[in-house]
Amino acid sequence: MDFVETEGETIDQAIENALKSLGVAREKITVDILSEGKKGIFGFGAQKARIRASLTKSGVDRSTRGPALAGSSPTGLRPIGVLEGATGLPAGLHSEEPQAISGEIETPVTDAEASAIAEKAKATLVDILDLMGIKAAVETLSDAKSEETILEIRSDNSGLLIGRKGQTLEAIQYLVTRIAGERPGSEGPHLVIDVENYRERRRKSLEDMALRFGEKAKRQRKTVTVDALSAADRRIIHAALQDDPWVTTRSLGQGSYRRLLIIPEGDRKRKDEPPPAAEKSPAKETSKG
Repeated sequence: MDFVETEGETIDQAIENALKSLGVAREKITVDILSEGKKGIFGFGAQKARIRASLTKSGVDRSTRGPALAGSSPTGLRPIGVLEGATGLPAGLHSEEPQAISGEIETPVTDAEASAIAEKAKATLVDILDLMGIKAAVETLSDAKSEETILEIRSDNSGLLIGRKGQTLEAIQYLVTRIAGERPGSEGPHLVIDVENYRERRRKSLEDMALRFGEKAKRQRKTVTVDALSAADRRIIHAALQDDPWVTTRSLGQGSYRRLLIIPEGDRKRKDEPPPAAEKSPAKETSKG
């Protein structure tokens, strides 16, 4: 059997199923992602990920994903692999600027429209929480710096509302903003739904992780691959590393959740500066007899 098609709750699980079916190691196959699957909204409409795993003739791993590494980070994320540096970008690799993800043309929103959207969004959010049987208070806040209208949820069930990596919160945000009528790509105050200041804590954790993985990429001079992230999380990492001349960030894959690569640039990007100094072990002291 030269190839097999398998499914799993995630792409990683589908790959593991393929390895078991073929009875080979990870470096012996090339993976084509047929479907990344869908998590659905509140668990509804979920679809499994599907991949085709083909045996490589040379036994060399031609895929862009490395083996999983042990350990975790404060964000619940981990680097899923370290790749040797390459001069070209593999298929499926995308460059994402922090400020330009959607590519949609922005249109202005009047103050009256923004106020009406915020009121409808708050009423919708309260109804959803009530239907979920969750007791909570919703407060409307404004952030002039980011031009955001924040609906802050205070509840003893914050963990349930946030979900794994904030996925439940993102689903609630999507439903509420669409029902309230916020136009994607509109210019002006945007609606943000938060729970117990989770988004700020998440942002800080992602920034810390980005800097830590950036240093790892420079130190090892190898690309670090990070687990699949939402567009919002990817923007945070892009922004955290955009001023570092020694690394570049790229997204990998299709769909809303994509892996992210942190690529060391070294002399190719800044020829006027020496590369970061490599760590040296302390010199041994010698005594003269």
